[in-house]
Amino acid sequence: MKYTKDEVLQYVLEEDVKFIRLAFCDVFGRQKNISIMPEELPRAFQYGIAFDASAIAGFGDEAHSDLFLHPDPSTLALLPWRPEHGKVVRMYSSITYPDGTPFECDTRNLLIRAAEDAKKAGYTFYFGSEQEFYLFELDENGEPTGKPYDQAGYMDIAPDDRGENVRREICLTLEQMGIHPESSLHEAGPGQNEIDFRYSDAVTAADNAMTFHTVVRTVARRNGVFADFSPKPLKDAPGNGFHINVSVDPAGNLEDLHCMIAGVMKRIREMTLFLNPAEDSYRRFGSSKAPVYISWSRENRSQLIRIPAAEGEFRRAELRSPDPSANPYLAFALIIYAALDGIKNRTPLPAAVDLNLFTAEGSVCDRLEKLPLSLEEAVSTAASGTFLKEHLPGRILSIYCGGEGA
Repeated sequence: MKYTKDEVLQYVLEEDVKFIRLAFCDVFGRQKNISIMPEELPRAFQYGIAFDASAIAGFGDEAHSDLFLHPDPSTLALLPWRPEHGKVVRMYSSITYPDGTPFECDTRNLLIRAAEDAKKAGYTFYFGSEQEFYLFELDENGEPTGKPYDQAGYMDIAPDDRGENVRREICLTLEQMGIHPESSLHEAGPGQNEIDFRYSDAVTAADNAMTFHTVVRTVARRNGVFADFSPKPLKDAPGNGFHINVSVDPAGNLEDLHCMIAGVMKRIREMTLFLNPAEDSYRRFGSSKAPVYISWSRENRSQLIRIPAAEGEFRRAELRSPDPSANPYLAFALIIYAALDGIKNRTPLPAAVDLNLFTAEGSVCDRLEKLPLSLEEAVSTAASGTFLKEHLPGRILSIYCGGEGA
């Protein structure tokens, strides 16, 4: 359910809500929030709530530290793990300067603008996410040990799969918040898990990805384990992927889908810094179904992009290179702009590579372009291209390329 301002005010009054969290994230996608009391909510809706942004990565310094949060009432959600009496709710917020000007490093607003640009061009993009995470045991001080919670493998079941009850609680908690998981399973790594979501519009999908991280970490701690979303938690085990499924509406136009894929492939090297922003992101590439070559195919999990078996409204492309350290708002925005570029210019789709690229001969792979193989290469590629300069504020590009706040 998407609430209006009046409905939020009524909900807070009738449901004994005592704390309202105004949530946002820094430029790297790390979620932040400030809690206000119910009597402050009308002011928040009308004027915004001021906060000190000087300590937030990329948000400024002590000389220009005041920014304002403006809650989006449509994102109201109860936090089910907080007490029943004196409830806590959360709303995602937009960020402005004191004069009301949108803050350029508000990445959620960047995605809103990207979705609006797509709509003006006659298209709507839908996103579904598949995020992987590890569960590790805690020591006597409550600190993560790096010891996997179990030694189960892909799609194993209990008792080998000890994460079954944790995933169950995560899914039920998400449902209480109005987010509906599609499937959950034990992944290939020891203690590794995955929960997938059905597609939704770009902003809702990114909000849900942010909420997912919070819920997983919270539920894991309640169960005495630590949830790790980093790209490569264990040296000799599969890394964590953030597989992004994208479809384009009007649905059913296969040519638009192919041009969308071609647009993403054309820009993927420039975009990789924002899809894989950590050092460990590049240790994941090239093994355990994580791609390294810029290629596509149908149903083939060794490729950068695959088209899963589906028809009609469920026809989509799955981008397999991102990992959970990415800011989903930036990732989805850049995918939209690359896809629009491909569709607008009718970019031709290269021939499919219907081979297992993890076992293919060198003569085949040598003909294919590669993703950046290190963070340094990704930074250099991002800084030298034109695509990112066209669609991102210079300040965000500078931060990711090693400037302010990195």
